[in-house]
Amino acid sequence: MAFDYKKEYKEFYLPKRKPELIKLPSMNFIAVRGKGDPNEEGGAYKQAIGLLYGIAFTIKMSKKGDHRIEGYFDYVVPPLEGLWWQQGIKGIDYSRKEDFEWISMIRLPEFVTWGDFEWAVASASEKKETDFSSVEFFTYDEGLCVQCMHMGPYDDEPATVEAMDAFASVQGYQPDMDGQRYHHEIYLSDARRCKPENLKTVIRHPVKALKL
Repeated sequence: MAFDYKKEYKEFYLPKRKPELIKLPSMNFIAVRGKGDPNEEGGAYKQAIGLLYGIAFTIKMSKKGDHRIEGYFDYVVPPLEGLWWQQGIKGIDYSRKEDFEWISMIRLPEFVTWGDFEWAVASASEKKETDFSSVEFFTYDEGLCVQCMHMGPYDDEPATVEAMDAFASVQGYQPDMDGQRYHHEIYLSDARRCKPENLKTVIRHPVKALKL
């Protein structure tokens, strides 16, 4: 049976619908950076997702080709994730989607090295006749965070974020989105096939101790 990160690491991908603290280890991802409204049809964000999945499945299906990855095991491609921010704003202003800056990403299995990543980019570029040069090997050390499962439309996230901030404050912490740690979302539902009210999204915010 293929290794499923969502099932094996439930603490990372399947939190409860109430805020909780969690310490995240450093993880490697494939990532694409961009700017703009993620809902724009044919825009940079949707193009980035296509590039990410092109590389993700090139790596996953390497088992059927000539490139052998040391330590490879069969696995389910982890869910799409996103880091989000806006210049001059602490947190997120959902009414200004055109000002979003983002890093769209998919987690890599631990056995994938930089060399394997470079092979995947070259292989996908050749086979698909597409420019994958904007995809990068990205390491994110997130550290201590507060997270919560958000159920429903993305535009309803502010209420969940407010509850997360209140919980963090009671625990003695405050948000710590400092230009290297960001508003983080993990998408467990396919928005193209899921009713907005049924969308499941993990929301995660880095935190630090409150100043006394």
